[in-house]
Amino acid sequence: MTLVCDTCGTENRDGRKFCKECGSSLAVACPNCGAANDPGDKFCGDCGTVLTSEAAAASAPAHPERPDTPAKAEKRFVSVLFADLVGYTTLSESRDSEDIRDMLTTYFDRSREIIERFGGTVDKFIGDAVMGVWGAIVVQEDDAERAVRAGLELVDMVDALGDEIGLEGLALRAGVNSGPTSVGPGGNEQGLVVGDLVNVASRLQSIAEPRAVFVGEATESVTSRSIDYEFEGERSVKGKSEAVSAWRALRVASMVGGRDDDEIHHPPFVGREREMRLLKEAVSAVQSENRARLVSIVGEAGIGKSRLAEEFKNHVDGFTTTTYWHQGRSPSYGDSLAFWALGEMVRQRAGILETEEPARARIRLRTTVADFVPSEEDRDWIEPRLAGLLGLAEMPPGTRSELFSALRAFFQNIAQRGPTVLVFEDLHWGDDGLLEFITELVERSTRSPLLVVTLARPDLLERQAGWGSQHRNSLAVRLPSLSDAEMSRMFTEYLPGLPDDVVKSLADRTAGVPLYAVEVVRMLIAAGELEEGGGTALQRRHHRHGAPRFAPGGDRGKARSAW
Repeated sequence: MTLVCDTCGTENRDGRKFCKECGSSLAVACPNCGAANDPGDKFCGDCGTVLTSEAAAASAPAHPERPDTPAKAEKRFVSVLFADLVGYTTLSESRDSEDIRDMLTTYFDRSREIIERFGGTVDKFIGDAVMGVWGAIVVQEDDAERAVRAGLELVDMVDALGDEIGLEGLALRAGVNSGPTSVGPGGNEQGLVVGDLVNVASRLQSIAEPRAVFVGEATESVTSRSIDYEFEGERSVKGKSEAVSAWRALRVASMVGGRDDDEIHHPPFVGREREMRLLKEAVSAVQSENRARLVSIVGEAGIGKSRLAEEFKNHVDGFTTTTYWHQGRSPSYGDSLAFWALGEMVRQRAGILETEEPARARIRLRTTVADFVPSEEDRDWIEPRLAGLLGLAEMPPGTRSELFSALRAFFQNIAQRGPTVLVFEDLHWGDDGLLEFITELVERSTRSPLLVVTLARPDLLERQAGWGSQHRNSLAVRLPSLSDAEMSRMFTEYLPGLPDDVVKSLADRTAGVPLYAVEVVRMLIAAGELEEGGGTALQRRHHRHGAPRFAPGGDRGKARSAW
């Protein structure tokens, strides 16, 4: 009898406890009692708990009830999203009916996936429109924010779909409205949510421009700490005697829950739509394919690699499914710090501070390993090696490959809980051993939803010319400098009120490097070259009608001659 490793697919002889190829455990641990079972077992031999998805499906009721759906109509605070395609009728007249049907099928499938990913429920599809609701079935305190995030994601999805099928002009617009309304039993066909709230969401969508998401006053009020908005004024809409306040959602500005009042306000994220789309597609792929992927981001210093990772983190933070995020940096000094980035990731997962006393840190590490690794035998093998990596104990005897196997098994076990992201910053400083570990992790995690993102300067490619394109599950992305138009847009949105000639001068001086833009603005404000014209310099406060505005300093209200 042979045992097939669930991680890499290698056949092992009967009696082995760990895979000869990747070091993963060959036993299937029961999620209820922890007992070891053979690969292929559908039920635990000790307690009878279901071990496979097939067995779970066979033993589940045919039509399970949704536990949070009210048995009768009741009032709940919900958020409603309406979205539809712009110019669909005109487009459909010029395309074959079968092509249009295929396009709509793809559009509906991806819309449902996005709405559900952000915790919503598709209430109905109407022609080319989709209606999603948050808070009607499962209630979360950030439902309104998730609805706006979904709207922005739907806009991007339709843009990508148009490019994919060669349908120029395909776009989407959306409206989001929040408030108390009647929620009742039923399903997608009958309509889960009714009332004026739904009508206003539909009207907000109808007045939105293509590729825009408009939201109502209640939605803006509860989400403005994490979403940047632009006030669109009081708008008259059909069916309403009074004008409706409308805000345009510009971008996600922070993780779910918003920023502290004194947090530095970043300049707008511009010019990286393609790269962000690739990362979004990659995290969706690791979920659907249940296997690891590598995305390599290469660019010069200050070009925006870390900012791209930060925006991506904000994106996945909005998912309903927990995404396990890990981030570590390779330092530019010290031969003994080869695996510092991995150590940072383990510390983050275990909640261990740099100043933590070793005994307490070791307890935190043991607790974390016990939480994520179900097999006691695996825990006894993994934990001492992680402790050695962190300097909490002597590294157990053995080769470096055993440390790699322990780390790989640790992250693979985490990935069994949900999509897992590992971001390696400054990889150009990492040694060849770290590159070897990353490659092996991606190649051998064939049944783990792991996304590995590496950020590096072009120096890395001088050592590893093919980095990021080693195999079909890897992708290499090169970040170019931003164009003059993109830099001008950054300054215009970052500091509304600057004269056009000042914007052009700043854009020219910063040479397409976003970090230079931030540093130049900070320098000018510190030197008094720019003065506040409303709001607080470089601080993000709550402004109901737009971002802080700035005016150039000096006697004549213009930037001084140096700029």
